[in-house]
Amino acid sequence: MTELLSRDALRSALEEAIKGREAKNASFSKAWAEGQLKREHFARWAENHYHYVGPFADYLGYVYGNTPDEFTNAKDFTLQNMYEEEIADIRHTDLLIRFAEACGTTRERIEDPSNMNAVTRGLQSWCYAVAMREHFVVATAALVVGLESQVPSIYKKQIIPLRETYGFTEDEIEFFELHITSDVVHGERGYQIVLDHADTPQLQQRCLQFVRWGAEMRFAYTAALYDHYVRPDLENAAAVA
Repeated sequence: MTELLSRDALRSALEEAIKGREAKNASFSKAWAEGQLKREHFARWAENHYHYVGPFADYLGYVYGNTPDEFTNAKDFTLQNMYEEEIADIRHTDLLIRFAEACGTTRERIEDPSNMNAVTRGLQSWCYAVAMREHFVVATAALVVGLESQVPSIYKKQIIPLRETYGFTEDEIEFFELHITSDVVHGERGYQIVLDHADTPQLQQRCLQFVRWGAEMRFAYTAALYDHYVRPDLENAAAVA
């Protein structure tokens, strides 16, 4: 029978569950960091990303509702995360739309769910299903540790070429700057909730499984962006040449 892991061992296992599955290493992320993308590729990214991160407060709302009242610290974190997504200084999705419009797309296209690909729909559906059905600790592990905690490492790698290679202004890329800082805090709080409340071997193992799945989902989502929007352009350019 699996034994209860210590806090240090569980923390290491959670971090290990993401390794080798990081979205920063997916093909679309690599093309972004290497300066291979065009503004229309960023527009397609935004049209998909909106439907993954746009409902994030909705996912968290289900987690909040599934968290027993006695777990005050977990409920407070989830509520604060929802607040920052939706009604802090500026909605995060509004910053995303600002970037997307600078790439040549429109709010109408971004908000239209028909403009996301099938893999993005799968990621969005998975997030809803986990948030609604799983124990609040497992859902926190999946959504905050497996998905959200990766954001700073992804955007730190991408924001420099946005400035220096692609020529975006600081105002246009505020979405990325904000998440580099805020999601460091969110990710660490997510880790602490799992370490505090995953208090049985079964719960710990389920958290680890959902962190792995979350990382795999984000990697697949990011790779699909390359396959759907970038690879066809490169193949057409090669054919013309």
